[in-house]
Amino acid sequence: MSRFSLPICAALTALACASPAGAQQAQPAQAAQHQNIKRIPLQRFDIPDTAWETVIGLAEIAANVAIGRHTHPGPESGYLIEGSFELLIDGEKPRLLNAGDSYKVPPRVIHDAKTGPAGAKVIATYVIPKGQPLATPAK
Repeated sequence: MSRFSLPICAALTALACASPAGAQQAQPAQAAQHQNIKRIPLQRFDIPDTAWETVIGLAEIAANVAIGRHTHPGPESGYLIEGSFELLIDGEKPRLLNAGDSYKVPPRVIHDAKTGPAGAKVIATYVIPKGQPLATPAK
């Protein structure tokens, strides 16, 4: 996996939580996460002849914060535009990612990310089943 997997997940998680329904159900931890992550949806489109869709987004993540453990129903991939973060994928050694690094996270694998002193800006791409949430919090 590349070093960008966690930021992408964060971006997707942010995009998933940005919906009005998600905002109404946000818990205090999720509300704090919204303050630390600015999510900008860029594109969403169906994958032809499948029950899947692709979601692409930009996430600007504050300095020295943890995104929060979560999963995605499909794969996530990303590219770190600015800053750095530590990608924490269950079952793997932590990886430090810097601007210019990319990453991927397999479907349904719990992961997290912790930004450095400059924060991070990432572009993340998610492939998910149509109608499913982009991300699900994990313990």
